Amino acid sequence: LAVPLGKSKLMQQLRAEAQQMAANPSPVLLIGEPGSGREALARYLHEQGPRSAAPFVTLIASSLREADAEARLFGREESDGQKLPGVLEEAGNGTLFIHELEDLPPAVQRLLVGVLESGQFTRIGGREPVALRARILTSAQPGIEQRAGGDALRRDLLAHLNVLILRLPPLRDYAEDVPDLLRHQVDRL
Repeated sequence: LAVPLGKSKLMQQLRAEAQQMAANPSPVLLIGEPGSGREALARYLHEQGPRSAAPFVTLIASSLREADAEARLFGREESDGQKLPGVLEEAGNGTLFIHELEDLPPAVQRLLVGVLESGQFTRIGGREPVALRARILTSAQPGIEQRAGGDALRRDLLAHLNVLILRLPPLRDYAEDVPDLLRHQVDRL
């Protein structure tokens, strides 16, 4: 279990907020600097929630190229009926975590808005729509709200994904927890 460590008031508050959000099916935007533990907190939200037995799938936004993005997201259906799932389907009733929202290419942002608005998608080569069942968690760096609407991120996509917002403090703001964090890492190694 990826429990956010630390005894500081900041970490106690973060754990309490995360536990409240875990049971809520709404999308969560995790805002924090690189290295602040956004993916670990996304896993914690997943593990604490009712979807914990279902898959947790991570999608690194910068790994999507516009040329193959649709297949990676939606999957494909071959002419022989074989179905090759994309990440939205792989996540099933679980959680899809999109790392670094602003790294999504514009065409991918447009595709995601369509899925979030309709609640379904169709595999490439398929005819039957597939319901979106996964909870979507995303991460972004501080200031994303101010940058949305420019070249980097569509406002409508952000509006769908920031229903709940969890802000992760940088380590420098809770330095008193460093000894506990170091002990935990040493024990893991």
